[in-house]
Amino acid sequence: MRLLQAPLTDNSAALLVEGYAWLPDRLREADGAVVRTRLMGQPTLCLTGPEAARFFYDEHNIRRQTAIPGPVQSTLFGHGAVHTLDGAEHRCRKDLFLSVVGPGTAADLVEHTSTAWKQETESWRSGQRIVLFEAAARVLTQGVCRWAGIPLGEAETPAVARDLTAMVDGFATPGPRHWRARRARARQEERLGQLVTQVRAGAAPALPGSALLAVASHRDADGQPLDSRLAAVELLNIIRPTVAVSWFVTFAGHALHRWPQHREPLRAGEPGYATAFAQELRRFYPFAPFLGGRAARDLTWRGERIPAGALVLLDLYGQNHDPRLWPDPYRFDPARFLDRTIGEFELVPQGAGDPRTGHRCPGEAFTLGLLEALTTRLAQADYRVPPQDLRISLRRVPALPASRFVLIPD
Repeated sequence: MRLLQAPLTDNSAALLVEGYAWLPDRLREADGAVVRTRLMGQPTLCLTGPEAARFFYDEHNIRRQTAIPGPVQSTLFGHGAVHTLDGAEHRCRKDLFLSVVGPGTAADLVEHTSTAWKQETESWRSGQRIVLFEAAARVLTQGVCRWAGIPLGEAETPAVARDLTAMVDGFATPGPRHWRARRARARQEERLGQLVTQVRAGAAPALPGSALLAVASHRDADGQPLDSRLAAVELLNIIRPTVAVSWFVTFAGHALHRWPQHREPLRAGEPGYATAFAQELRRFYPFAPFLGGRAARDLTWRGERIPAGALVLLDLYGQNHDPRLWPDPYRFDPARFLDRTIGEFELVPQGAGDPRTGHRCPGEAFTLGLLEALTTRLAQADYRVPPQDLRISLRRVPALPASRFVLIPD
């Protein structure tokens, strides 16, 4: 059995400095073998590739419970969230999400969001500077709250949108962005917790079939309802990922500016092109760098020993740019997704596997539907792009164009 020499020093600082490149670079150096390192003082093993993803998503091998660091729970997911559960507890809580975010409800969300986009763009004035990231966040916040049955006034929308994007923007970094994310989560957990309490007391309405009613009435594997704080956590885990699509809408603006030849097929509604464009956005642009879990038992992977309880990382960004899976991976090419069936362990921008049974995000149908609709509308819009800093630093997690993409409507 071959063992790689573990580094003597902790790699946490290197990860913060190198960002998305940190794990793919080390896996390339190891030629696909398990990379052994240390993060936050813990022995850590790193894997990549479709078979590694299949291995990682098998609950007999890898568990998520205790694997998500406290700072990430305090910003991105919330303490006690579905992402931190395994086994029967996870499946019961996951059923809550599947009941409201299945493919059948994606069209309703897209319709609400498309209406919000129309209202947003009709307010734009010729010559006005629009920051696309901020505009997309407002649109998605308004759309998902209407769909979820969460009351949100027009005047409240910008502040709620800032909080929801702050939770995503600050999960992977120390310093001001992290503390901004914590404060944002505290505000929104309090707001939604009060709303759930009012719904349960009959003091606030909840529409039949809405996410708000589903969360307020859900009972966990122990037969007990979620307490109001945990109900707020899971409501945020329904609406926050939708607002996180703001990153990909901004990347769409970036892509249409860099490669304008893709605008016409989107405008013309060529069959399958909007879906292919959305999938290529998710593959090409950086979002989640990797996922973490813990070995459920003593394991081996490609001859490497993985002791029970070890922290295991699954590479996402590197796999989405692996030339063995994606020829010429740093070329933006939606055509690679035309007439292609994508394996559930191949394209992994938000994880891998079956969203019905595993830890893969159940809202990917939402992400695709929203991107298909909003990128098409963006391609149809008339605007110009003023000089700005459009560089995307791979050291910043999650990445964004430095300017957040400014456009000026004609």
